Amino acid sequence: MLDTDYKNRILELKRQKNAVILAHNYQLPEVQDVADFVGDSLALSKQAASTQAEIILFCGVHFMAETASVLCPDKKILIPDLEAGCSLASTINADELQAWKTEHPNALVVSYVNTTAEVKALSDYCCTSSNAVNVVNSIPKDREVLFLPDLFLGSYVAETTKRKNMFVWPGECHVHAAIKAEDINKMLATFRQADFLIHPECSCTSQVIYHISKGDLAKNGHILSTEGMMKHARASDRSQFLVATETGILYRMQKENPNKQFIPIRSDAICKYMKKITVGKVQSSLERGVYEVKVPKRTADRARLAIDRMLSIS
Repeated sequence: MLDTDYKNRILELKRQKNAVILAHNYQLPEVQDVADFVGDSLALSKQAASTQAEIILFCGVHFMAETASVLCPDKKILIPDLEAGCSLASTINADELQAWKTEHPNALVVSYVNTTAEVKALSDYCCTSSNAVNVVNSIPKDREVLFLPDLFLGSYVAETTKRKNMFVWPGECHVHAAIKAEDINKMLATFRQADFLIHPECSCTSQVIYHISKGDLAKNGHILSTEGMMKHARASDRSQFLVATETGILYRMQKENPNKQFIPIRSDAICKYMKKITVGKVQSSLERGVYEVKVPKRTADRARLAIDRMLSIS
């Protein structure tokens, strides 16, 4: 339960400083409750680009605050905890991407938003899990594609688009990589009437695609971004859902659908980085103006091209 004093103080600070709070679906419940907008990476990027606020306080991980800085160079971007990193984003850096591009000089680079601004600056397109297929499909079929950094999302996109000239970087999110096919099979056997929602970063996604297509795993399975999961849960007439992604999303799902039941495939699918931010840190960040995230102009200008291409396709 969110402390009323915290909530009132944060609301007053937002008014005083003309600030907006954006929170990812995986944030702690009390942080979601003080946010002006809660969503996935794509939705938050759009909110950052459209806000009239002078300060954007980003409750997510560091690459998300960088993206807001790239899209809003004239605004002050704050993140309440500098240690809120991302295990997936750290699997590739700018030097490694440049070397990979050298090996494939004619390829176009598609970078998942879970990357640093420096990596985005070397990319042709950005994407999120909700639009990755559309982004790759927008590229001429005869062009090679370098997809990074998520192995499982990349494998899902390659399978869905049937693209043969797509190369995928072997990175992974430590939370989603831990969700295995055996976890899903066990839960499906236990909750036979539940609708099944899975994020494309999960290690078993490629197997799930295959088994769904064969009709022998989960005929009611849905491979969706976190925001896609939210929309599906609202629209579905099902009353019970099995959810394969980070457990933070369950709070918003339950809040928006109080008469439905949401069950995690793994209750320990928790990102320690997303949980770094607390309401106390949110208040402190607004009071003290910390910690500012500012991407250098040259890097930001190059990264913005890749992000703008993503937003135009979305």
